[in-house]
Amino acid sequence: MRMFDVIEKKKRGLPLSDEEIGFFVRGYTAGEIPDYQASALCMAICFQGMTGEECASLTRHMMESGDRVDLSAFPYTADKHSTGGVGDKTSLIIAPAAAVLGLSVAKMSGRGLGHTGGTIDKLESIPGFRTTLTPEQFMKQVHDIGAAIIGQSGNLAPADKKLYALRDVTATVDSVPLIASSIMSKKLAAGAHTIVLDVKYGSGAFMKTPEDAVTLAETMVEIGNANGRNTAALITSMETPLGEYVGNSAEVMEAWHVLTGKVRGDLYQVSVALCANMLSLAKDIPLPDAEEMVKYAIDSGAARDKMLDWVSAQGGDPDYLTREKFHIGQYRRIVTADRDGWLSTNSEGIGKSACLLGAGRLTKDDTPDLTAGIRLCSKRGDRIRRGDVLGELFTSDENRLDNGEREFRSAMAVMDDKPADMPLIYRTVR
Repeated sequence: MRMFDVIEKKKRGLPLSDEEIGFFVRGYTAGEIPDYQASALCMAICFQGMTGEECASLTRHMMESGDRVDLSAFPYTADKHSTGGVGDKTSLIIAPAAAVLGLSVAKMSGRGLGHTGGTIDKLESIPGFRTTLTPEQFMKQVHDIGAAIIGQSGNLAPADKKLYALRDVTATVDSVPLIASSIMSKKLAAGAHTIVLDVKYGSGAFMKTPEDAVTLAETMVEIGNANGRNTAALITSMETPLGEYVGNSAEVMEAWHVLTGKVRGDLYQVSVALCANMLSLAKDIPLPDAEEMVKYAIDSGAARDKMLDWVSAQGGDPDYLTREKFHIGQYRRIVTADRDGWLSTNSEGIGKSACLLGAGRLTKDDTPDLTAGIRLCSKRGDRIRRGDVLGELFTSDENRLDNGEREFRSAMAVMDDKPADMPLIYRTVR
């Protein structure tokens, strides 16, 4: 078999066989197929697309290119993945709630990059919290507590890692088959039998329209189901950040406030919906019943107590939560509206503002200021009067405030007309 023939076949819009896809993945991972041929195939896929069978095959071969986590010892395993957003701290709420309800959440998460946040950065704002565990420690904690979240480790889906780096520099990132197989290869390798996806749409998301988000969601659900996993996807809005806070320690605080009953709103709604779908799929429970069970797990305080057990098990200080010793940047700035009107938000711009305050990374090697962030005092669609508080910025470096404010103001536009309503949960794909 020749790579030339594989490229030629896809260039003409013909579907590749499982054997041809496996030949490409194995050869490229081993360094036997050069970058220029791999990039040619990726570009052909961008123009010609892939069938559902091709997507499932590509995902499976990428999953099989490295290590796989064996979770067969646990009867109900579930994982959740978000395509990336601003203020998205749902994993901190879902993991303990799911564990209370008998699911085993053995999750590997990433760090933030650019305007999107990362679960691992948030957890590392808790003093002592270990995001690196040995495989034995990881499995034991899932057995004892029901939940563990660690940084991505081992050699999971090395084909995806190598291929993504190539796509990033060859303008082949924005292909639904390549995006879907990239995400799902890592999720399948992580071992959970039930996978629920939070596919974001809007100004702070990779997919800007709900229609594009549905296309990506349907492709990923089809891949998951074809590979023997219970899979669902929720298409949720990222036109405005989720919740009231953006920033690592601040988002842990807000998640804790959801678990203690102080906060409801959009963050609570999305967390309940995602967790309910996990429970419904994993245990074959009608979705309305699963929703009531999740709400009770949170509202009763059981998920709050489970989070304390989880944090303690990974070395974190539970008093940081119970005594609310959250580290918030000492330098603050209030930003007010300079005119009357209706508030329109750009989530990506708000995320960039948080980065400029120090909360995020511009490169993989940057070290974020875990105390930096933003409190959103007004939300998209609010009626605004001149002088109303739009938000509060905070950081440990006073010199960052001017640039952070400039970006924040550009992302919080007060307009003459009210922006169109965007549904928080647009659709569920199962």
